[in-house]
Amino acid sequence: MVVSRTVLNIFVTAFLSVSVFSVPSLADETKLDGLYDQLSAPDLEDPQSVERQIWAEWSRSGSASMDLLLSRGRRAMENGDFAKAINHLTALTDHAPEFAEGWNARATAFFNADEYGLSIADIQRALALNPRHFAALQGLGRILEELDRKEDALAAYQSAAAIHPQREGLKEAIERLEKTISGQDI
Repeated sequence: MVVSRTVLNIFVTAFLSVSVFSVPSLADETKLDGLYDQLSAPDLEDPQSVERQIWAEWSRSGSASMDLLLSRGRRAMENGDFAKAINHLTALTDHAPEFAEGWNARATAFFNADEYGLSIADIQRALALNPRHFAALQGLGRILEELDRKEDALAAYQSAAAIHPQREGLKEAIERLEKTISGQDI
């Protein structure tokens, strides 16, 4: 599906200008606070371990049925069946609209199906529910970069790096865009 630049601009503008509100999460917020503190430490030796723990918390919906839909959606994505993934994850977001990871996972499925406008809309919802979702921010940066919105992409990547400075690919993306924006890559 081709998304018109006007429609995409509306999505991006709405995302970048919306005041983010927080809905209570089903994850253990106290545990997550500690994990985010560890993640931001410059001398963290194993950031992947901390990131895995955060993903485990993010993936807890509080319902075995909803967790099963998330698992099935992720498995369908791993198998390259993005239509099936979108179906599972749509059922998840319909039944658990307060579950941020459902929106993020569906955003990933939409991205892989080249549905950028729908992906951005789901990223917006995921970030409204979980403003510290560094993967959603990184995904937003990737979409914006592909749409040649380099300054907005850089801002999204920098926001993700403020939460998870050692996240794979972020430092490189930031450096690449800083060079491009400043004209140093010519």
